[in-house]
Amino acid sequence: MPRPSLPGLLRDPDFGRLFAATALGQLGDRITFLALPLVAVTALRADAFQVGLLAATTSVGSLLVGLPAGAWVDRVRKRSVMIAADLLRAAALATVPVLWWADRLTVLGLYAIALIHGVLTVFFDVAYVGFLPHLVGRGRLVEGNAKLSAVRSATSIGGPALAGPLVGLVGAPVTLLASAAGLAVSGLVALSIRTRERKPESGDRPRPGREIAEGLTFTLGHPALRAIALGDALFNLSLALYLSMLPVFLEREVGLRPFGIGLILSGMGGGALVGALLAGTLSERVGLGPVIWLASLVTCPSTALMPMARPGWSVYVAALGLAALSLGGVVRFVAQSSVQQAVTPDRLLGRMSATSRFVSWGGIPIGGLLGGASGSVYGPAGALWIGAVGMTLSVLPTFLSPLRALRTPPPWPLPSRADRARTGPADRGQGV
Repeated sequence: MPRPSLPGLLRDPDFGRLFAATALGQLGDRITFLALPLVAVTALRADAFQVGLLAATTSVGSLLVGLPAGAWVDRVRKRSVMIAADLLRAAALATVPVLWWADRLTVLGLYAIALIHGVLTVFFDVAYVGFLPHLVGRGRLVEGNAKLSAVRSATSIGGPALAGPLVGLVGAPVTLLASAAGLAVSGLVALSIRTRERKPESGDRPRPGREIAEGLTFTLGHPALRAIALGDALFNLSLALYLSMLPVFLEREVGLRPFGIGLILSGMGGGALVGALLAGTLSERVGLGPVIWLASLVTCPSTALMPMARPGWSVYVAALGLAALSLGGVVRFVAQSSVQQAVTPDRLLGRMSATSRFVSWGGIPIGGLLGGASGSVYGPAGALWIGAVGMTLSVLPTFLSPLRALRTPPPWPLPSRADRARTGPADRGQGV
């Protein structure tokens, strides 16, 4: 795995378009991440449990449509799914300020919009994971994932930094117009990508049950893919619990205004950007497998600094712990995404992504509910402690798997001869 030269893939016009679309879409998403719960907290005066339920509603789409989405996406061109999902998500978010101006926005209405947005995000993410190997080829997955993670991390800085002042200036509902604009332009930029995937062979007729079962069997039967999914499941549940109460803790117990909360989240984005810049080098020197569990083991305990924070300088020290968490999270994401994409045949990419997401994201709505419940019983600080412990324990599935010492993506299980005949040269690393 040689270290890629810069700008490397950015010389490719189509990868540059995907890079730009990712930047715009992620900017919209990061603004949504801050503004949507603040609509509930500041505009609708929701209590801790209602905020946790909103977090659960945002992510429950993985449970509702996660597995069918993978089977369906494997039958269509993934770029088209990404474009449609971006434009529809933009339309959904734009309804929040419209309802607010009409004095018709309610907590239940906000839940409905969050659910629609979350379901569309499932389709987008499943297609996005499957599209990258078609665009760059399997030999450049680490470089491609690292560069896309870098732009996502950069928008993690700019998104909250932009959202905080916007919320303070125009209010959280109106700020979501910026999110909608970012997603809409992202879809239009993706429309300009010229590389066309070969349309997947659809067979005689769709058999969703059989196709879903094939994705489950492949993903959960693969030692590396199974360990990644289980580790992510515990991490994401704990992170959702933690993040559902973080705005409440910062706003009500530390006394931060929206600008200060945005600054804290921007610091997380800064850590993520550093992680994206280091991910390729660390994966090369440490090994893809060890870097996955070491990144979590080294950085997750730092999240315990936040529930100990008080008004004043200590909250910004705690913010450094969140920045470290983001750094480790991006390093882990780049390494494990490259493993997942490298060992999966083209015809199963959508279902592998959907199955992994179903398992690893399935706990997120539960985490949001647990965050609201634990915040109501133990207070926001108590919920943050529970989340910090859970994130630290998430290292165990990957540490206890073959990933513990894996340095490069393994060739097991290789696509069968029938797989190679069906999917053509892309499964052999040549791309499309």
